[in-house]
Amino acid sequence: MLKKIFHEKDIFNYICFKITIYMEFDQYLGFILFLTVLTMGFWLMILLLTFIIPYWVSGAFFERMKEIRDKLKKK
Repeated sequence: MLKKIFHEKDIFNYICFKITIYMEFDQYLGFILFLTVLTMGFWLMILLLTFIIPYWVSGAFFERMKEIRDKLKKK
């Protein structure tokens, strides 16, 4: 009777161990570092696409328009 209960408990623990994925501490730190770098890259791309690149393009456009206007004034 005790062997049967112990055996069933071992099978349950084995199944639970196989279902649960354990990571060692260095793997955990690597995963956290990966998520951090990925998140920083994501927000950098959002910043570039929504602020820096439009600012750069519009500034170049207005500067070119100013050059064309000054060139037409000289003629």
